[in-house]
Order: sequence, then C-alpha cells, then structure tokens
Amino acid sequence: MANSNTVDLIICDIMMPVLDGYGVIHLISNNPKTALIPFIFLTAKSERNDFRKGMEMGADDYISKPFDDIELLKAVESRLKKSEQLKGDYTRDEKGINTFLDDVKSIQELKNLSETAKVKNYKKKELIYTEGNNPNYLYLLQKGKIKTFRAHEYGKELIISLLKAGDFFGYTVLLDETPYNESAEALEESSVVMIPKEDFYALLNNNHGVMKQFVKLLSNEIQEKEEQLLKMAYSSVKKRVAEALIKLQKQYQQNSKDASFNISISREDLANIVGTATESLIRTLSDFKHEGLIEIKGSNITIVDINKFEAYIKKYF
Repeated sequence: MANSNTVDLIICDIMMPVLDGYGVIHLISNNPKTALIPFIFLTAKSERNDFRKGMEMGADDYISKPFDDIELLKAVESRLKKSEQLKGDYTRDEKGINTFLDDVKSIQELKNLSETAKVKNYKKKELIYTEGNNPNYLYLLQKGKIKTFRAHEYGKELIISLLKAGDFFGYTVLLDETPYNESAEALEESSVVMIPKEDFYALLNNNHGVMKQFVKLLSNEIQEKEEQLLKMAYSSVKKRVAEALIKLQKQYQQNSKDASFNISISREDLANIVGTATESLIRTLSDFKHEGLIEIKGSNITIVDINKFEAYIKKYF
C-alpha cells in the first residue's frame, strides 16, 4: 500500500507474521519513494532495548501498549506537523535560510544551532576550504556565489558545482568522515554560515526527518554529477556551453519572468564548468554572439532571449 499510494503516516506493530515491524521499517527507509513517510511503532514490546532498536532504525515515535487514545492522537498530530515542515520548499534567500534553520531547531530542539553558528565573509577568489583538509563545519551560503572544484595535477580545474544563497555544502565529507575531495572558492563577495560539525552530527542523530533531508540533498547531488559526466562524455562542446549558460540562468536569475539574463563570469571558470579548453569556449561564445543569441561586454555575458536560446538548442542539438 505504501508503494502504491500517497501515504501521510505509517503506524506499525513489531510482532507480526511473515515480516515483523523491523523488516517493514527497513524496507520503507531504503525506498526513496517512502523514506520520508513518518513512521510510528505501536507495540506491546516495551523493553528499553526494543525502544532503542526501533528509534535507531528510523522510527519517528515509539508508543507501547497499553496506550491512551489521546497519546496516540497527539503523536500523530505532532508527526504530521513536523513532516509538513520538512517537506517545505524554502526560498533561496536570507529569509528562506532563516526559516529552514528555525524549523530545524523547532523540530528537534537543538537550541544552540544558530547561537554556535558564525557567519564569515569571503572576498572574491578567496578559498573557503581546500582539497585534502579535514572538515570542521557544515557550510550554508547566505549571500553571494561559490564554486566547488577539483584541480588536476597539471593545474587544470573542473568545476563540480555552483552554489547560490540557500545552498548547503561541505556535508558529503562530514557524512563520510573523510577529508575534502574538492575545494570551494568565492566567485564574488560572499557570506557563509559555518555550523560546527558537532552540531551537524547532533542534528542528524536527534531527528530522523532532518537526516532524511540531507540524504535527499545528497541523492540529488549524485544525480546531478552523473548527468554532468554523461553530458561531458557524449555532448558536443557547443551544446555543453549552451546548456551551461541555461543552467546559470535558471540558478541565478532573480526574476524568472525576464526573457534576458546577464551574468559576470570569467572565461576560465565557464570553461571549467563545461569541461573544455578556454580557447574552445571563446570560439563557441563568439559563434553564439554572431547568431544574435548572446551579447558580450568584458566578463559579462547576456542571454538576449532565453526562450529563443532554448529553442536554438532543441533545433540544432
């Protein structure tokens, strides 16, 4: 039923024939379609070890029999409310960031999260962290633009991701407990919220819903990187440049109703996003300019009409 329907909440016993409750929660938690569904154990197994096992496997609540009807209703109400908070799509601005942090705090009572987090300002081209160093913080971009990249032994770069206000970064190595496998650098003056890794671990360990949110972020990141590698392997340079400009437009344009879009980015950075030589990028941009798709002034690139540009990609690629 959980696989076939839209489910708001699951209440499950532990002692059941064929498949017990622990088996159910294992299957539910490992299926991306059902992993975010709030899960309550309602069972006669009331030993402390049973409770700990249930919560460690990902249950959001554990009610032992005999139970009071008000107790059950309050648990259901609480889980549905918290589930709705965590499902929310937060706006990628300062207000959205603060809303997310406030919701996280209220969900798991980690009252010192914002108090211990400090904000650090970075200048253009200043490094936030470097490949090979050990992580100490979960980062949240409050204002500005940041790139994460990997450097080849001969000095070439490949930009892994471009970040905007509201994006978390640096969390994959915290989850793996490994050194950074990439570097992060400010593309412009940026403000970054630095959450100590101890608070990040407490946040994950004390609330299953928050943990699922970061797992969801991580799965989306993996999917994006797979698509990036696929395009680099099989798409022409011209198509990759066009798609990179479209991606920048979708990520950074403030007003989605505007047909035109302008961004200031170095040719080297754009080439590193595309995965090509700077010379090849410049030739491609010149072709787009000649065809009236973009305008170029110094480091500024303007997509004249995004709809026309997307139509061009569909027609020729």
